[in-house]
Amino acid sequence: MSKLMVSVSGIRGIFGATLNPALVMQYSAAFGLFQKRQHGKGKILIGRDSRTTGKIMYNTIAAALMGTGLDVVDLGIVSTPTVLLAVEDDSEAIGGIAITASHNPPEWNAMKYVDADGMFLSPERAKQFIESLNKETLWTDWLNIGEESQDSEAIQRHIDKILAIPYLNIRQIRERRFKVVLDSVNGAGGLISPRLLEALGCEIININQEPTGIFAHPAEPLNHNLGQLEAAVKQHKADLGFATDPDVDRLSIVDETGACIGEELSVALAELFVLPKRRGDIVINLSSSMISEDIAAQFGVKVHRTRIGEINVGKKMQAVLSPIGGEGNGGIICPDVHYTRDAPAGMALILGLLAERGETLSQIVASLPKYYFAKDKLELEPSQMDGVMAKVPEVLKGYAIDTQDGIKGTGDKHWIHIRKSGTEPIIRIYVESDSQERSQQICKDTIAKLMA
Repeated sequence: MSKLMVSVSGIRGIFGATLNPALVMQYSAAFGLFQKRQHGKGKILIGRDSRTTGKIMYNTIAAALMGTGLDVVDLGIVSTPTVLLAVEDDSEAIGGIAITASHNPPEWNAMKYVDADGMFLSPERAKQFIESLNKETLWTDWLNIGEESQDSEAIQRHIDKILAIPYLNIRQIRERRFKVVLDSVNGAGGLISPRLLEALGCEIININQEPTGIFAHPAEPLNHNLGQLEAAVKQHKADLGFATDPDVDRLSIVDETGACIGEELSVALAELFVLPKRRGDIVINLSSSMISEDIAAQFGVKVHRTRIGEINVGKKMQAVLSPIGGEGNGGIICPDVHYTRDAPAGMALILGLLAERGETLSQIVASLPKYYFAKDKLELEPSQMDGVMAKVPEVLKGYAIDTQDGIKGTGDKHWIHIRKSGTEPIIRIYVESDSQERSQQICKDTIAKLMA
């Protein structure tokens, strides 16, 4: 996967290969003019994760935006949710850019575009922006160039917003003096997560804290990438461990025995904590775990499922006034902070749950229903994609069908989700069921039927 990826999620590529300063300037100027046409003149707020190419990306983006007559605000190295929250809080902001390739390897970088409301561009707005890329760039004259300023307080404002969650019992958490091992994977998390945990009275053991952009291990916080964290939790006899990705919007958790509990349970645990205090429907995406349905049933609420992508989840949460939701990749969305995936907010909710229950994390996890995932993909020639997808209705015959995003079939204690990648000639197959063997067999059988 080496091409420049232009999608509703932003612009992403390998710096120096498919992504270079000339392209960064082109896309940044186009975004500035796009926002200016919609919202008028104002500020664009820019934050970056710790990647080594972040500074040159920032300088190029800032120059392009100022060249279109817009003011820019440098937030520095911050989490992606910090950027989104800063845009929402600034009445003069007409948008923002988060410079991050999220969980991609360190040679990648990207621009994620934020609208004036502090949320990522909606799919409709993102499509309009992509269509505008062919428009001529209208540079401003020498008297009307934009100005640059710095904002060094965005991280603290983010922390303050988390600490102000109305149902979070700060005193109760502080009294527990949780011992927490924190793996920030040398990303932006090293600048916010320790400060938040310190404010919550935790004893912190930091690993991979320095925001060097040279990641100590593969950046995606999946179980098989977190062996160092698991070992550190056992070594220090910690209460739990937290791991984040480089831009700090995904949260994985290791229990006190040194076992990574899986990204899917991050959102589930947040639901368990929030719903007794804020009764309301849950919103998750189509490929998130069935465990949310079980938790929703405990509290007499519904689960709404959306297309994959946090903007889809966030917009639906706004529409139904959902108190908690997210994506099964560890992306907890807490509306009392902001309608975006937010790992630091997730940490506070998980600590709140532990403090309130007085149980260990492994005890709480043991009380939950067990589900198991299997995931695979078909790498095809572009000409084969539609033919294979045409077989899906027959493969899923007899299932309850959802066609919001690819095709998902739900059966007895299992589901199968089949969708085309938006950026590559790949068809992805996701399966969840009540046993690992069943999930793997269903996934294998599904692939065989699709390729028959």
